[in-house]
Amino acid sequence: MRFETSVTSVSWIPSEAMSGPLRVPVDLGFGHYDDPLPDHIDDLEELRLADKFRFANDLRAWIDVEDGRIVNAGYSGAGHIGATTIALGVGSVTIPAVSFPDIQHEAIVTGTSATFSQTTGGRTGAPLPRRINRPPFIKITAPTVWTTLSLTIHADGSHEYEMTGASKMPRHFIYDDRMDLVAKSGMIDFKAWTLESFGDNTPWGEADSPAIVTAVESQLERQLSTQIMREGKKPKFRKLAQGETLVDQGDPGSELFLLLDGVLTVEVDGEAVAEVGPGSILGERALVEDSQRTSTLRAATPARVAVATASEIQPEALLELASHHRREVASRPQGA
Repeated sequence: MRFETSVTSVSWIPSEAMSGPLRVPVDLGFGHYDDPLPDHIDDLEELRLADKFRFANDLRAWIDVEDGRIVNAGYSGAGHIGATTIALGVGSVTIPAVSFPDIQHEAIVTGTSATFSQTTGGRTGAPLPRRINRPPFIKITAPTVWTTLSLTIHADGSHEYEMTGASKMPRHFIYDDRMDLVAKSGMIDFKAWTLESFGDNTPWGEADSPAIVTAVESQLERQLSTQIMREGKKPKFRKLAQGETLVDQGDPGSELFLLLDGVLTVEVDGEAVAEVGPGSILGERALVEDSQRTSTLRAATPARVAVATASEIQPEALLELASHHRREVASRPQGA
């Protein structure tokens, strides 16, 4: 009997991903940001042809099982590279990206499981002149992007997966075998990416970067994120160092927060009850309940948030969001 399954990462550039002088050419039209990816993907190739993502790592693998033991195994997926569209006067030109060879490590096969590991990526075809941290200290070609995925298939057909490594830019979304969005990378470090991610300091030079992976925010949060970032007045922004507190439990509060990058720990009565990643909206309970913060929000990594007000969000949306964000209740054992 043959079992085949998959895990796929799809990588895109949110508008808040870039910073500093290197952001200017994109803001002027010499490049573009991407719209958020959907919760479910029906046709990956259709998205690629529409220039909706930068690259995808489609790890697909199979095992053959006889009498409860694995007798053969192999890969059936590959990487998919996108393109960069550059504005030129009244028109534009699309430059294909440079795809690097897929790295498919030999499967680790036991009698009852097989583990596969695949790295895919490349770089944009458009140049990205920048300072680097080693001679010649200036580089013209763009840094490298990649993800490394791991997939284990068991003899009974069950499976699990993880993103074991990734470039620090752009945002990486993870889709399961049904192509439903299940997780995402938690942090973008644009500066480190431009300084370090090329040559030997990539998987093609036998160096990888560990990936910070977080849970997916709700569809409602994605809708509200678009309102905050694109439809209302421009929000204020705050940067947090690792360990810094965004709000303290019990403090009065009238602001709403959209986590743009990084990971925040949610603490209730001094106990960590959850970690949240990019796309999460926080602080709404103080706006709809008693005006006091119900938890402490602390930066588990360097983080960046957009600050909004209740007037920018429909009251019914805030109430619905608050009803799902009772993390102190969800963290208690049954019967507590």
